Amino acid sequence: MENMFRLMASEEYLSDRRCIWVNGPVIVGAGPSGLATAACLRDQGVPFVVVERSDCIASLWQKRTYDRLKLHLPKNFCQLPKMPFPDHYPEYPTKRQFIDYLESYANRFEIKPEFNKCVESARFDETSGLWRVKTTSTTVAGEEMEYICRWLVVATGENAERVVPEINGLKTEFDGEVIHACEYKSGEKYRGKRVLVVGCGNSGMEVSLDLANHNAITSMVVRSSVHVLPREILGKSIFGISVMMMKWLPLWLVDKLLLILSWLVLGSLSKYGLKRPNIGPMELKSKTGKTPVLDVGALEKIKSGDVEVVPAIKRFSRCHVELVDGQKLDIDAVVLATGYRSNVPAWLQEIEFFSKKGFPKSPFPNAWKGKAGLYAAGFTRKGLAGASADAVNIAQDIGNVWREETKRQRMRRNVGHRRCISVA
Repeated sequence: MENMFRLMASEEYLSDRRCIWVNGPVIVGAGPSGLATAACLRDQGVPFVVVERSDCIASLWQKRTYDRLKLHLPKNFCQLPKMPFPDHYPEYPTKRQFIDYLESYANRFEIKPEFNKCVESARFDETSGLWRVKTTSTTVAGEEMEYICRWLVVATGENAERVVPEINGLKTEFDGEVIHACEYKSGEKYRGKRVLVVGCGNSGMEVSLDLANHNAITSMVVRSSVHVLPREILGKSIFGISVMMMKWLPLWLVDKLLLILSWLVLGSLSKYGLKRPNIGPMELKSKTGKTPVLDVGALEKIKSGDVEVVPAIKRFSRCHVELVDGQKLDIDAVVLATGYRSNVPAWLQEIEFFSKKGFPKSPFPNAWKGKAGLYAAGFTRKGLAGASADAVNIAQDIGNVWREETKRQRMRRNVGHRRCISVA
């Protein structure tokens, strides 16, 4: 508490801003990473506060995903610590099932985030040795709050903000509808329309598939090389196969075997405009974080011609797009499946642990712990399994300190109340 008294003595603390002392860590973000960390802390007996800028848990899943979305990996690779998926869930749970699971998870571990609290800044106060997390309300204008804590857990994730690229003419000349993939729900409204999907990752592929299923005239921009793998081989998850092989084989050999298996199942894809990178899918993921596409049906649409693969964009005009190869396509709408980014640099005032791109500088498995009580959950680029591993590590690390300090406080109280006996 000495640190707290030192902070209270400062003039800034005595300002009009409401201040709250958190007897434990502040967790920024109520997505799967934040919920997993909170649950593990609860299991360790450590109190915490979760702040979330949205009005619900897992806002990315609830508000920024398309209707047909399912988990791309088997459920056993996606469950959070201390609570498996229900037995009746399918191998690849739907969006609604995953949200229900997360809500049940929050209820089970009594996780009650403080919603509509947008973190404006978080910095470590050298004088007090405490973190100061300033928030503003997203619903009440002018309402500010400052949380004071010893530990700060950054759990805002890799996909906090959409990436919208600058494309010549898109904003200034194109008259059609332009949305990001996070705003896309279903292809129903695009029946019979000419839609250009910009991006060929998992979202771009699945949005293109959904549009084609709803009889939209669909084109997909593939600007660079991409690894496309079958989701399953002979009923077994390709991801599960790769995880098993990596326990015994070097990475280069795992990649070679994966590509051979993919060729046997999918055939050569270069003739459809899909060229593979020079390095293997797992090595590419390890080095850059770029996830290979797991095919759930889009390749069939590409091979049949229902989805046309086109090269990079040169510019947009009023009702068409010009490509770098000279083609001109008439289009009615554009879906930007151009990905997401971390927003950590916008609010965290720290330069040693996090890079300018908002990811820990240390590689996995050491990317979860910084200095002065700073932690990161869900930035491993290893999906929900990586976030779960972070949560367990963070909770154990804080829990060890918490139990030791609690033990010392108990001992001091016992000493203070011990009766003294005179032996004159």
